[in-house]
Amino acid sequence: PHSALLTSSAASFQMSILQYNGSAIVAMVGKDCVAIASDMRYGIQQQTIACDMKKVFQMGDKLFIGLSGLLTDVQTLKQKFDFKLKMYSLRENRPMRPKVFSSLVSSTLYEKRFGPYFVEPVVAGLDAKEGPFIAAMDLIGAPVFAKDFVVSGTTSDELYGVCEAFWKPNMGPDELFETISQSLLAAVDRDCLAGWGAIVHVITKDGVTTKQLKSRKD
Repeated sequence: PHSALLTSSAASFQMSILQYNGSAIVAMVGKDCVAIASDMRYGIQQQTIACDMKKVFQMGDKLFIGLSGLLTDVQTLKQKFDFKLKMYSLRENRPMRPKVFSSLVSSTLYEKRFGPYFVEPVVAGLDAKEGPFIAAMDLIGAPVFAKDFVVSGTTSDELYGVCEAFWKPNMGPDELFETISQSLLAAVDRDCLAGWGAIVHVITKDGVTTKQLKSRKD
């Protein structure tokens, strides 16, 4: 009877396909600056394959997207967004603003809503007119816009807790880097599907600073 109970409880547990590879992505707003960070683990469920996986991609001078979820869909969408951005710049002869890019991401996901990409994106950018911009979406493109921080991935529960505690308004670039780094490192220590190093991009009006962080690899 005891083994039958174990078998039935194992059968009733169903992993979401969004958790298959594991990821942790967070974007945070400071004073005239914005930061986006992710972990570096590439895994298949509990097996870690590599620790140099890119999940945050630069889409413009001051525009980034973080893609959490199924890594095959992450790579597919990255190529799609590259193509759509190039077409936009050829047609419009200007770079795409973060808010517009967020709408593009949202509509791209929504048009495939009946057989969706298993990806939950985070967009972060610095707009010349409107300042810092961050947004997050679910797999069918329903957006949430925030003035403090947004999170995504298997570590999102842990990230909400630490970001809620550490974030404060009007942080400069250095303090923002420290806050987002400590938040991410503290959160991934509580998630066995994410971590194994991290990367942080801080966007200011002077440019982008990218730093790689070391973290626990166990």
